Amino acid sequence: MPTPPILKTPRPVATETGASLPDAPGQPLPTKARRERASPAKNAARAVDTVDSSYLQSLMGYNARRAALSIIELFLERLAPYGLKPVDFSVMSTICHNPGVTSRQLCATLNLLPPNLVGLIQSLQSRGLIERKPHPHDGRAVGLHATPKGHDLMVQAEQTATELELEKTAKLTPAQRKTLLALLQKIYL
Repeated sequence: MPTPPILKTPRPVATETGASLPDAPGQPLPTKARRERASPAKNAARAVDTVDSSYLQSLMGYNARRAALSIIELFLERLAPYGLKPVDFSVMSTICHNPGVTSRQLCATLNLLPPNLVGLIQSLQSRGLIERKPHPHDGRAVGLHATPKGHDLMVQAEQTATELELEKTAKLTPAQRKTLLALLQKIYL
């Protein structure tokens, strides 16, 4: 036999003035309570003219994420013609600068999960941007190499990435930019 539902008895709700209001629909409100609820000026939520985000701005993660999102938004727009998302770009750049790099090395360097990299490598290979070659020292491993098409694409893509980063960090001096990179790398390297 099913358990009958528990019925709640309406209990009074205290108002700012200390008067109790019933919280069940349909129950009549005392006259003073009706006036308080009808007066929007008295019970309206406060408006905020200036938003205080000072606590968030004191957090490293918040600031790093906001800066990254600002750059990534422009990155997605500018690198769309190359057909590269941020992770594709990172993988292709690493392969171009490290001919023969293995999938295992890519995962460790870029903090990628192996299952996520498998499809990405297949996609880049099907686009003719990379090729697999036997590893010279490990018979079980395969080295990844950029094709001439992949290399040419990355020369242009890396130039675009450099330009957009300089644009997004224009408020920084070259020394500040270098310091910021060094400080960010201390967090994750």
